[in-house]
Amino acid sequence: MTTYNFDEIIDRRETDSIKWSKKYLEENFGDEDSLPMWIADMDFKVPQPIIDAIIKRAQHGIFGYGHKSDAFLEAAVHWQQKRNGWSIQKEWILFTPGIIPALNFIVETFCRPGDKVILQSPVYYPFAKIITNNGCQIANNPLVLTDGEYKMNFEELEKIAQDSRTKLMFLCSPHNPVGRVWSYDELKRVGEICLKHNVLVISDEIHSDLIYLPHRHIPFASISEDFKMNSIVCTSPSKTFNLAGLHISDIIIPNKTIREELNHKLAAIDIDPGVFASVAQIAAYHDGEEWLEQLLHYLQANLEFIEKFLRERMPKVKLIPTEGTYLAWLDFRALGYTDSELQQLMQKNAKIALDDGYIFGSGGESFQRLNFACPRETLAKALERIEKSLNG
Repeated sequence: MTTYNFDEIIDRRETDSIKWSKKYLEENFGDEDSLPMWIADMDFKVPQPIIDAIIKRAQHGIFGYGHKSDAFLEAAVHWQQKRNGWSIQKEWILFTPGIIPALNFIVETFCRPGDKVILQSPVYYPFAKIITNNGCQIANNPLVLTDGEYKMNFEELEKIAQDSRTKLMFLCSPHNPVGRVWSYDELKRVGEICLKHNVLVISDEIHSDLIYLPHRHIPFASISEDFKMNSIVCTSPSKTFNLAGLHISDIIIPNKTIREELNHKLAAIDIDPGVFASVAQIAAYHDGEEWLEQLLHYLQANLEFIEKFLRERMPKVKLIPTEGTYLAWLDFRALGYTDSELQQLMQKNAKIALDDGYIFGSGGESFQRLNFACPRETLAKALERIEKSLNG
């Protein structure tokens, strides 16, 4: 068994990392020395088998066009079965260089200008841009925060779905940024409403491997045959194994008609995985689980560290319970700051780069999203900076 050291501090400043780019931090957060805890990538080395596979492929010395090999596709099939107990077929999988491009292609393919797409704010902010940039309308079904837990408003969801112009629903599962891992009953209700009103469910499951016990991820399409035929499930090894820079995603579409329609769009663009993306996915899904289990243990301890720190030193700042993802959703509402005042405190006083809650849409005001997939020393430094800033 290999033991991984997640406490190791690794300098990422000169690696073309957008997260740690001095220029980006200066332009967007006001200081090149801001501590970056914003974008969702991890400050940990990837599993050694992935590094070894990439090195071996690089030593071959020729990097021509890649393709969706059987080994690449079968790795995704193997992973879904092993982690989620979901049996899929390799023929169901389309490749795109990331889930954001996939969502763009999906809206372009299945919507026309003026059509509506359902979101559940506060939610991952690129979703809104994808919809509006394609000439469509956002049909917002805001989550409801009750006693520290986010829930779906199904009554309002049904009203939105009834509109004949509503074509798609972007389901964030698990939800970014609020950290909910949706239950079977919640997903079943979503599926029933969308099926009843002919709304295609686009389930973004990119964080589905990052789940904390006792919660478990349920692939939306695994719930029933009807849901399977009325959904597109978007998955990727990128969040799980810190491979975002390799641009990999597996778009799982069991419905042949829907799959062929989207593939017609993709074929015109001629997209295939690069050679390093291919070997990375194969290595990750076959040999990365040992690393992942250790990672989840470390992230759980980071969560407990945040909870204890806030309780003892910043009791007015609340952590919304995090069931999945490595993104903490921090509630600053009790302090009474406006969004601009809170942003000023984080950026100018604390010199920490977080994602402001308001950018995630309605319901995100007076929140901040913090990426805790980092060594505990870095996390402690970030929380201490926030504490010092709030204390004036």
